[in-house]
Amino acid sequence: MSDFTLALRPTAFDDLVGQEHLSEQNAPLRILCEKGVLGHSFLFGPAGCGKTSIARIIAKTMDLPFYEFNATSLKVEQLRKIFEQYKNALQKPLIFIDEVHRLAKNQQEVLLPVMENNSVLIIGASTENPFFSLTSAIRSRSMLFELKHISNAALATLLQKAINAAELSCNDETKEYLVATSGGDARAMLKLLEFASNLDTNITLQNLKSLRPNALQAGSSEAGVHYDLASALIKSIRGSDADAAIYYLARLIEGGESADFIARRLVILASEDVGNANPQALTLTTSTMTSVSKIGYPEARIILAQAVVYLCASPKSNSSYLAINAAIESVKSGNILEIPDNIKQKNKGYLYPHDFGGYVKQQYLSKTIKFVELKEIGYEQKMKEWIQKLDNLK
Repeated sequence: MSDFTLALRPTAFDDLVGQEHLSEQNAPLRILCEKGVLGHSFLFGPAGCGKTSIARIIAKTMDLPFYEFNATSLKVEQLRKIFEQYKNALQKPLIFIDEVHRLAKNQQEVLLPVMENNSVLIIGASTENPFFSLTSAIRSRSMLFELKHISNAALATLLQKAINAAELSCNDETKEYLVATSGGDARAMLKLLEFASNLDTNITLQNLKSLRPNALQAGSSEAGVHYDLASALIKSIRGSDADAAIYYLARLIEGGESADFIARRLVILASEDVGNANPQALTLTTSTMTSVSKIGYPEARIILAQAVVYLCASPKSNSSYLAINAAIESVKSGNILEIPDNIKQKNKGYLYPHDFGGYVKQQYLSKTIKFVELKEIGYEQKMKEWIQKLDNLK
């Protein structure tokens, strides 16, 4: 039996299933490709959603030689040979690098000159947002496109194509099982169908269940489950419900969500919702983000769980979040104040607080304006008491 994933791989944007925001006639990615002006780009999204297929479609649409690599086994010399081969060529090649977030720093540095002079087109792909692992120099020279889990409706369309092409028989119940248990992963669905077809061209539910007894968990499947689970985790922590938070953390982990994504959300929450009521929360979640990036699953689940429980048990304050939002809104609305002379760079009339025991009254704003309202919660209560003490001195 032939490999369904290869046999059904789309060769044009119109054949692509499930990524309409990238493949439709008015989609920016497609327009840039058809005009032949697409720049260096990175594709990220869950497994089996079409990243490699899109890279091949880009190469075909722009009529470019296609070279495919995986960052885990890529050698710098391989790249240099291609660069040399096309050094004075009229046509540039497309170099596709899968798992691009795993590129070493020296490999990224090799890409920079050719990205700068556009002698090649670099397309990268990853199941994680690669911009967090790429250097700022590469990020500034490229674009980022996100792919989604393929919807069940799109999977059903693809499944029917595979059934027709391979002349298989499959009733509605088995089709539903193939789609529902694939978690938005087209490759996983086609592989299961291929294995089942090797047992019998009449695809039965019993054979399917013997090959895949449990559904693949959807990290970001239909109806925005990815975002709903992340939202549920954050809201549960904000509400100090540790059991709910741990449950949604487990759902995200089992759904294939990256530890890095979860950790980044926890860092944001530590500042936005815990804040100075417990300043150590930011330190702990930052350590969590560093730790899980070095360790990975399955052990990363323990580190994430510790951070989640800690945040749930922490006093909550959003005063810093409210303060910066209010200040930004004030600036946007045109409230641009003159900087007092005493705190400008020339220090004209500036009083150095340490010369006065740590505090001295002087002007910092040319007009009185209030953004920060500290709360009497956790450590922030002590901060409020200290500020009020200084206000009394004023």
